[in-house]
Amino acid sequence: MKSFQFPEIIKNPYFPDVLLWAIPFFVLGIALELLALKRRPVENAYTRKDAITSVLMGLGSSVTDTVFKFIPFGLLIFVWQFRVIDLGMSIPIIMLALVLDDFSYYWRHWLSHKSRWCWAVHVVHHSSEHFNLTTALRQPWTSSISGTFILQIPLVLMGFHPFLLAFVYMINLLYQFWFHTETITKMPYWFEYIFNTPSHHRVHHARNPRYLDANFAGIFMIWDRIFGTFVPELDDEKPDYGIVHQLNSHNIFRVSFHEFIGIFKDVFQKGPSIGQRILYIFAAPGYSHDKSRKTANDLKRDFLEKHPEQSGSPGLPKNL
Repeated sequence: MKSFQFPEIIKNPYFPDVLLWAIPFFVLGIALELLALKRRPVENAYTRKDAITSVLMGLGSSVTDTVFKFIPFGLLIFVWQFRVIDLGMSIPIIMLALVLDDFSYYWRHWLSHKSRWCWAVHVVHHSSEHFNLTTALRQPWTSSISGTFILQIPLVLMGFHPFLLAFVYMINLLYQFWFHTETITKMPYWFEYIFNTPSHHRVHHARNPRYLDANFAGIFMIWDRIFGTFVPELDDEKPDYGIVHQLNSHNIFRVSFHEFIGIFKDVFQKGPSIGQRILYIFAAPGYSHDKSRKTANDLKRDFLEKHPEQSGSPGLPKNL
């Protein structure tokens, strides 16, 4: 019986760290945004403490991702030996990998909003009450334990090398930097229809009931249109940024771990059954065994009870 061999990775081609190369672009982009905001101010776009917190979170994320990347990457390298075919590294394959990994990203991002364990990681990125280019840098320190990388396994089995997937994922994150801004209103219609834009992503970062759990795309907004999670930014409803229960803290350790602390407290409280304790970890954010909290769907229903005329409008169900 043939024993499993850990794949040889030394011979694989080198892919540049495009996020490292992009640091000057990030700095220049933030400088240009600040200049644009001086010429056309946007209320509450920036505060110094919030921007510093976001930058520090980004720096910390770079360190932790480097230290712990062996967890997701090691698993994908292990799975590589079970691939159906090796698709190689040609330009067409790289482009195909970019599209398919963005499809996978959509579902990884969706899961990050639908399961509290994954949300405990992702909430870091949503914790700012402001929306600007430094918000794009506000990244979690615990990405490697979220488990969402498991959704990349099918791509590895299809023949896309983990090195290639890591490269196109960096391209995806690089693309996402520019649309964390209020200085750009709308792009041309055709662009808005196909791609993610500042308008679409402002909706994603909003805590308005109609905007919750919408616009999960990384690059291609077409996924949200296909799967019914697309919500346009309405001219008469400005996004209110942040999370349902605002954190009100710039402490980077609280920003990083507050939701994990909340999970721990909920799991070990008195009263819930074993099943309910498990749901506190993996059910939708806002789950509570005694109905004392609200999920995103609950908040949408509560909004409709007060505004029944909004039934069926963007981001809201047609009935209660």
